[in-house]
Amino acid sequence: MTNQMFCFQCEQTSMGKGCMGKSGVCGKKSDTANLQDKLTGSLVGLAKIVVIPDTKVKSLVRKALFTTITNVNFDDQSIQRVIDEVKGASKPCCNASEMDMSTLWSDDEDTRSLKSLILFGIKGMAAYAYHAAVLGYTDDEVDAFFIKALRAIGSKAGSDELLQVVLETGKVNLRCMELLDKANTKTFGDPSPQTVPLTIEKGPFIVVTGHDLWDLKLLLQQAEGKGINIYTHGEMLPAHGYPELRKFKHLKGNFGTAWQSQQREFDAIPAPILFTTNCLMPPRDSYKDRVFTTEVVSFPDIVHIGSDKDFTAVINKALELGGYESAHPMTGINGGSSVTTGFGHKAILSQASAIVELVKKGSIKHFFLVAGCDGARPGRNYYTSFVKQAPKDSIILTLACGKYRFNDLDLGTIEGIPRILDMGQCNDAYGAITVALALANAFGCTVNDLPLSMVLSWYEQKAVCILLTLLYLGVKNIFLGPSLPAFISPMVLQLLQEQYSIRPISTPEEDLKTILG
Repeated sequence: MTNQMFCFQCEQTSMGKGCMGKSGVCGKKSDTANLQDKLTGSLVGLAKIVVIPDTKVKSLVRKALFTTITNVNFDDQSIQRVIDEVKGASKPCCNASEMDMSTLWSDDEDTRSLKSLILFGIKGMAAYAYHAAVLGYTDDEVDAFFIKALRAIGSKAGSDELLQVVLETGKVNLRCMELLDKANTKTFGDPSPQTVPLTIEKGPFIVVTGHDLWDLKLLLQQAEGKGINIYTHGEMLPAHGYPELRKFKHLKGNFGTAWQSQQREFDAIPAPILFTTNCLMPPRDSYKDRVFTTEVVSFPDIVHIGSDKDFTAVINKALELGGYESAHPMTGINGGSSVTTGFGHKAILSQASAIVELVKKGSIKHFFLVAGCDGARPGRNYYTSFVKQAPKDSIILTLACGKYRFNDLDLGTIEGIPRILDMGQCNDAYGAITVALALANAFGCTVNDLPLSMVLSWYEQKAVCILLTLLYLGVKNIFLGPSLPAFISPMVLQLLQEQYSIRPISTPEEDLKTILG
């Protein structure tokens, strides 16, 4: 291909077709994008020679796939180091040859589409597997599937065979999400509902963004007793629901809203920010001197906290900057001063009998899962409008950063059940599936027969693997937006529409009319 780069793995890809210039919409430079392709191609080469991956290879594959997710790593040197690791793992076999990813991007559109679904799906799954492994939980079947999927991407398999791997990606991701749910709850306890303030208190503080709960715990431990408050940001908000994190009294509240607002919300902030995992914006000069990265996250000229997890530099920066001189009120997108989180699947299912009764007597007539990624593209206010217009006898289940479009709204309760139930991060999608399956069992029907509608927003690859899991489970009538993936060919889209009745969102009014009749 003659383009400087090619990338269409996120929802905001240029012109809805693909980023092909000097940089992507996310801020990723063409050199960085090409290195990430080289890393992916090296992984395909490694998969060709691996029979049974050992512990080192399993860990490397998880890390390498995670490194290529949108908004994780913008640093060429660190990406090259991972490429060198993959090539080093391939050295024992002289037949290992990396895949030139441009051959995939220029392949016929249906093959490209199916292989992209597999590739982007395993990238998202690798993020979940990585988080679980950090907490000491791994699964041989999940790790073996990464190798199988990478081989399929590098193969000459036909559409039928590739489609089977696409659905298997959804199947294995369900197992992976269950593993992560177990890792989180065994490590941090079962979440319970908590109201979280959005006002930043006077004095030194640190903001933690991304997804990594273990990094947050280590920082809380190291900052304890130093007069520094800790605030979550974006997808870290659900941390407040976990008892083993909530017990730290200096975990005070939540700073700002979703990831795409970082550059505005972090501008001139008198505190350091710790970047963990993905859903990150390239730091502006106005605050890059106070940004720290860790794990697979890396930006040029930004201080990186290594595997020793010594957060002394972050703590010292907080003390140096001093924080706000007085309480600093912040609000959600709709002006609310607090948000509620912690409605994990165990918390919701502890009220299952009450919920079933409310449905049977007509107090609750419908459930909406309005969930997924947020982003900066115009049109995402659809989800705010949809929730505002949802009938007062309906419950809104939500998770992931898309909830910031409406999570500060006060929609009241239905006989004690809050109308908005925040189930956590995108990492917690397993919980929503568990609740749906439990309700279906309670009513003696399938998920598709429940008064439940899924209205999803997507941005990056973790949303892709969740969608594939829902398709594997046979879930139909999903509304997806704000736009359909650029990597879905007309043939694949027709297949999804025929078999699963998946459809793009239109307007809140029209979609509610379609759903409710």
